[in-house]
Amino acid sequence: MAKKSVATLQTGSKRLTKAIKMVKKEGSASYSFSETIISPDLAKAWLSKK
Repeated sequence: MAKKSVATLQTGSKRLTKAIKMVKKEGSASYSFSETIISPDLAKAWLSKK
């Protein structure tokens, strides 16, 4: 499973990261992309869970 954190965004006093994860669809051989904007300290945990 490929995963990558792509961008760091700053909005006011908060620092955010846009994380994109490639997820294999169940019952098929295809993949989809799941993306979210979270704080940098939570990015590693989000990428590691299925």
